[in-house]
Formats: sequence, structure tokens, C-alpha cells
Amino acid sequence: MSNSPPPVISPYNPISALDDVPCIHWALHEFLQSRMHESERFCEKSDPERQRLYFATGFGLIQCVKGLMSFEDKDLLAAINHTKHGIAVASAHRRRPGSFAGRLAGYIVPSLSTGGTEWIAGMTPVERHAELVYAESLYQKSLLGIVYSGDWLAFIREVLNMRTTISIYRQLGKWIETVDAAYATAHPELLAAVSAPNPTLETGPDIEETPPQSTIDPHFRSGVYLGLGMSHLVLSMMPGKILALVELFGYKGDRKFGLELLERAGGWGANGRVVEMEAEGLRRAICDMTLLIFHLVLSTFTFESVDVRKAARVLEWNLKRYPNGVFFLFGAGRLALVRSQPSKALAYYARAAQAQSQYRNLHHISWWESAVACLGLWRVAESRSWWGKLGGEASWSKATYTYSEAACLATLGEHTEAKKLMERVQGLRQKIAGKSIPIEKFVARKARKYLAQSDRLFLPALELAYVFHAIAHAPREVIVREMIPALGGALAELGLGLSTGSEELGSSGSGRSEGGVEANGDKKGKDRKLDSRSGYWDDVCLARFLEGVCWRFVAYPDPDAELEPDEKIPFSPEDARTYSERAFRAVFEHGPDIELDHYVVYYAHFEYGRLRARSGDKDGARTQFDLVMSGKPLEVNAAGRKNALHMRTHAALEALDQNRLL
Repeated sequence: MSNSPPPVISPYNPISALDDVPCIHWALHEFLQSRMHESERFCEKSDPERQRLYFATGFGLIQCVKGLMSFEDKDLLAAINHTKHGIAVASAHRRRPGSFAGRLAGYIVPSLSTGGTEWIAGMTPVERHAELVYAESLYQKSLLGIVYSGDWLAFIREVLNMRTTISIYRQLGKWIETVDAAYATAHPELLAAVSAPNPTLETGPDIEETPPQSTIDPHFRSGVYLGLGMSHLVLSMMPGKILALVELFGYKGDRKFGLELLERAGGWGANGRVVEMEAEGLRRAICDMTLLIFHLVLSTFTFESVDVRKAARVLEWNLKRYPNGVFFLFGAGRLALVRSQPSKALAYYARAAQAQSQYRNLHHISWWESAVACLGLWRVAESRSWWGKLGGEASWSKATYTYSEAACLATLGEHTEAKKLMERVQGLRQKIAGKSIPIEKFVARKARKYLAQSDRLFLPALELAYVFHAIAHAPREVIVREMIPALGGALAELGLGLSTGSEELGSSGSGRSEGGVEANGDKKGKDRKLDSRSGYWDDVCLARFLEGVCWRFVAYPDPDAELEPDEKIPFSPEDARTYSERAFRAVFEHGPDIELDHYVVYYAHFEYGRLRARSGDKDGARTQFDLVMSGKPLEVNAAGRKNALHMRTHAALEALDQNRLL
């Protein structure tokens, strides 16, 4: 794409609104090249009166991104006002509905209806684009409103707006299907050419032909693919209770179809060529970014349809196009982290921070990811530094940043500073739609526990590493050489040892117990004087749980991990699996003695189920997952963080049925 912007035709004529598409395409390209201010100034200069269809929605999208990055009320409110204006501009360009009598007639004569493909077919190209832009602007406003709203009434109002958005996207999608089907029927020779084998073509997913499509412009098509694909993804990931309510309105998410739609914009499907820049639609890059978010970020909560290799293909293509693009550098860092290469991830996050200085809030994403990557390398002091920087600048979740810094300080033995931070955590909590943020509830409970226990908390940084999935993406050598010895030292303070029954890995000596190898092993081996200490069994169960998780990833690395060829692990997978199983069983044995951290037991059943699945025992895995999903008390009667656990467990059950590795 040219470094110079296309000319903006003036004066503006709504009938020629689509003449602005190349201009806003250029502005988006600048934005993705990390030239945000240039993009923003171009939009402001080209449409000072905010009357152009595509400039209004483009500028609104920029403000939406800024508001969600800062999370400040003033920025969110400004973004909401910009999207409201975008809605008004789109409404002025939309096709006017008929009279009341005409709408009644639409129930008898389909061509007069305002709710079907006939209505869309009767629009001009500008009106169809206006319908699409209206849906996009409404979607942006609803998303911002849900984040900004402080009560349930406002939340419900925005959810109803989402319903309107989804309905529009579905109508537009059906119209595209109808037109494409008619085109294929009218041109059977194209369908035959696609179906016939072509020996001159190489084989491979990027070069197979696609079925013939009509001449609908790619900018409109990519917009519908984006909106409809995202709608299906969002609906498919909703918790069961909310999804049951949504389905009453006739909406159901099809994740596979949603991903297929997003892939069509860039030609990433199994039956399509990669769409080159000259032929792409305006929203193709956003479709690609949505795919990356699903496969590399949301994959933390689900397994179904996750394809890291496809994400790598999408990312590689976009990095060649945007080598300095901050969003795709984030994606590269995330891909490295998913592949259990946190050192490589840190390098990408550093590049992302250096790529631009215009939107300071984008640095906060790099800092967050760097803090987690450092936990995965067990560089606690470095992680503490990143959390501290976030707490000083970022505003997404100051309670989480502050607690995380305090947890690292406590792990390093710097309790004076840790206490000051722990005392602040409760007052920094926020609410979205009148509801507390789950991770903030968790860190607030942990901060209270630290203060109640006279400035003491057991393994806070390693627990945080589990919560943020850093253990799952840690190199096995780090787990064996750093994390497990840290566990051994902590267990020694409890009068216990590792589940290996050996002193070799304990940093403070672990020969005073059998480490829970046999039933009641922890009770036999512990120092009786410690039993009277409040929270003793909470600490034992947390340590055993984290030990089980560490050994589980030594035995069976994450399916997407790329192991180093010269990696030296002094334990066989069979031994590591045995140690993991012993540790989890110790949690189940002593779970009834837990006073506060009941969540550990439920998560132990989940992780033990994953261990059984990787061991080839699908029935045993299903038993553990069913226990978690049953809603019944297990070894304890209550647990925090249940919603997130149920989401992950439901996804694990689906993966088990599909024979996917857990």
C-alpha cells in the first residue's frame, strides 16, 4: 500500500460514500503499522464535520481501542460518544423503512418486508454498507457500555443492543449466501472448474481453489464475515446459564462456522488461497487479529477448534506485511509463550514496546505479558518489576497489579514493602456492570489472608504463576531446576518433603517426611507443633496442588509446546506422572482440613483429570471432570473461582470427546 494517502473527494456526497473506502483502508494500514497518530490525524483532517460514513466509523473504532486500552472513565465515555455519533451517521445513510401499512404488507409480500434478504437486496450498495456500519458502531457502543456501565439495567440495555447487532449481521450474511448461491447456479462452468483436479497445482492448504463467489465487493463481504464470525464465537463461549437465556431468543453460537467465516476474509481455510493485499477487504486485518486472539489468548479457556499452527500461519503473513506492527508483535510474543518459549516471548514484547510510543497504554500489554513470561522463567524479581510498572501507570486492574507485585515481594522475603501493597489491594477493586471482577475477588481474598496471618502467605508467586498459566508454558528445565526445588524448600518449612520421597530437589532439605507418598504420609511426617498453626493444611494442600501441576507438565508438556532439542530432564515421564498423582491424591486426602483456600481441591480434580487424560485413561479423566461439573461438594463444601473452572472443565470434556490432547 502506498505511503501517501489516497485523495479524499470533496465536497462530500452521501451517494458516493463508498469512494472513502480506500482512504479509510489506508488509515487502518497506518494504524496497524504502529503509526497511530498519523492515522488519527488523517481521519480528523479528512472529515472535520464528522459526516462521512466510513470516516465516522473509522474514527469511532480508534476511540474505542483507546478507551478499552486505558479503562479510564473519561476515555470510555468519550469513545461511547464517538460511537453514538457513528451510529447517527450510519442511520442517516441507511435505507428508510416503509410506512406502517407497508410494514404490515411485508408479512404477506416478502419483498416488502424489512427483515429479510429481499429487503437487503433492494438496497443500494451505499445503503448496504450503511447497514453494516450501523451494526459495527452499535456493537462498539454496546461493548464500551458493558465495560463502562455500573449497574445491571445499563448492562441489560447494552445486551439488547447486541441482539439488534446480531440480527443485522445474520440478515446480511443470509443475503450474501443467497447471492453467492444464485451466482454459482448461473455459472456451473466455474463450479466444474473448481471441482476438477488440476495437476499443475501444488498440493497444500494455501493453494486449493474456492467455490465461485459473486461480485459482492470484498470490503462489504469482509465486514459481514467479521461481524457474523465474532457473533458466533462470542455466543459459543458464553457460560451455560447465560447461553440458555440467549437461546430463548433464537440465538446459538456455532464456533466452527464462526472461525470459518473469519478465515474466509484472508483465505485461511482448507479450501482457499490466501487473499493477497490487492484483493483484500477493508476488515481482513481485523478478521486476522480476531483469529489470533481466539487461538492464542482465548485458548486459555477452551480447547475446541483451537489451532495454534493456523495462528502461526496467519501471524507469519501479517508480520511480513507489518514488521513493526505492535499488535502482530504482541501476537508473536503470545505464540512464543503458548509454545513454552517465554524467553523468546520477552524479546517480542520488548520489540512491541519499542515499536511505538504514541499510545502509551499499548505498552501495558507488553508489561503484563512480560510479567507473566518472567514467572514462567521463575525470574520473580523481574516479574515484580513489571507488576510495579503496571501498578504505577495502567488502570485496567490496579488491584491485580498491586497484589501481584506484593506476592513477588513476599516470595523474595521483602515483607515490609509487601505489607504496604497488600493493605491497598481491597481499596483498588473495580466493578463492571455492577459485578466484581473475578480475579480481583481472588487477589483481595489473598491480600486479606496475608494480613490476617501476620504478613505471611504460602508460595504466593508460584500460585500466581498457576493462575496466569505461566507454569503451563514454562520450559520443563525451569520447572525441574527452579520451581520444584522452591516447592521442596516450602514443604520443608511444613515438616514435609516432595512427593518423590527424595531430598535431591528440596532446597532446604526434605528428608523429614515421606512427602505424602502413601496415604496419610503428610500427617505421619509433619511436625506436630505445626498442626496448631492456623492455615497449616491450606498451605499443605496448596503446595501439593502446585507440586502436582509442576510434575504433570514435566511428564506431559503442553500439546503446543516446542521442546528444546538439547533439553535435559533427569526424570522419565512415568516417574513424573507418578509424583504428580501422589501430590494430587494428598490434596484430596487433606482437603477436608482446608480452612480458606477451598478452590484448590476443585482445581486439583480438574488438573488430575487432565493428567489422567494424557496418561490415556479417558474414563478416569471423565470421572474427575464430572465431579467438578456436578456442582456437588467434594472434599470441601465451597470453592471460589468456580465460573472460570466450569468453563475450562466443560471445554476439557469436549476435547476428551474429540480426542484432543489436554
